[in-house]
Amino acid sequence: MTRISGRIVTPTAVIPGHLDLDGPDIAAIVPDPAAGDDVIVPGFVDLHCHGGGGHTFTTGDAEAARGAAAFHLGHGTTTLLASLVSSPFELMRAATEAYRPLVTDGVIAGIHFEGPYLSGARCGAQNPAYLRDPVPAELTELVKIGEGAVRMMTIAPELPGALEAITFLRDNGVIAAIGHTDASYDQTLAGVAAGATVATHLFNGMRPPHHREPGPVVGVLHAKAVVELIADNIHLHPGMLAFAARSAGPDRSVLVTDAMDAAGTPDGRYELGGQEVVVADRVARLAHGGSIAGSTLTMDVALRNAVEAGLSLVEAVAMASTTPARILGLSGTVGSLLPGLRADVVTLSADLTLKRVMRKGKNI
Repeated sequence: MTRISGRIVTPTAVIPGHLDLDGPDIAAIVPDPAAGDDVIVPGFVDLHCHGGGGHTFTTGDAEAARGAAAFHLGHGTTTLLASLVSSPFELMRAATEAYRPLVTDGVIAGIHFEGPYLSGARCGAQNPAYLRDPVPAELTELVKIGEGAVRMMTIAPELPGALEAITFLRDNGVIAAIGHTDASYDQTLAGVAAGATVATHLFNGMRPPHHREPGPVVGVLHAKAVVELIADNIHLHPGMLAFAARSAGPDRSVLVTDAMDAAGTPDGRYELGGQEVVVADRVARLAHGGSIAGSTLTMDVALRNAVEAGLSLVEAVAMASTTPARILGLSGTVGSLLPGLRADVVTLSADLTLKRVMRKGKNI
């Protein structure tokens, strides 16, 4: 039996006490007012991550993917999707085949294709050379060869064939997300009606809201989709992060990193989807055009930034762990500190600085 002591953040409260682990599982929470000031939270669940520690998910290389997953595991992310950017279909197919064994082994929880069926007007750091309208044959093949490994795809709902693609994804157990979109409010609602349930990095890569054309931001909030929020204080002002989280609520808001391989590495020149990226003062931008190109964020910092923006520990932990675990259908396994769930546990100091990470009851 292993015992971790501190302020334990459960889905409903912060409980001073001891978290007892029995091998790979949580056995019990034992209240104790004198348990200490450490903050004990569940392992983070990141739905949107392109890489980190100098390793990338975007090239379809299995060893690079293992390196990226290990880097983020060291920062408390015990479950994550490997996110690719817009790519030729050959790369998408090869990555699906290469990453399927990693899903089986539990290194990653699945694959997220951010594109290539996105708006050219809102492509951001996506490579415009690879953007295209949805191709049914591509979707069918990816789902088939993935054998459950493909978990999410971001689509702009206004594109020709997009609504049919969204419905196909939904019917085949793939999360359809709305993002990199110039859709109107009504087109956004149509996307949700077709089966989309997530908004990829809300505000970023979207037509801005206007009081006479609310656009996709208000559309997904109104339609009760789950919204991703990049809590790096660069993609979103802390006030906007808090506004969006309170508008959607912690059960419909998820913190994501959108991290690229430059996370945890020095400033310099990097590559994303065939485009050069310059990282300066931890901000990643395209060398040509200046669009923000992912982030250098880790989930431990995202949680701290959310709390500093005014969210409670319970709310922030829901957004970093519980809600994304539910979106992936993993609530019965991970995402919360409750007896019977897997012992994915992150210990933070009182100021929310990372101290220790455990996965399946073992120290990382």
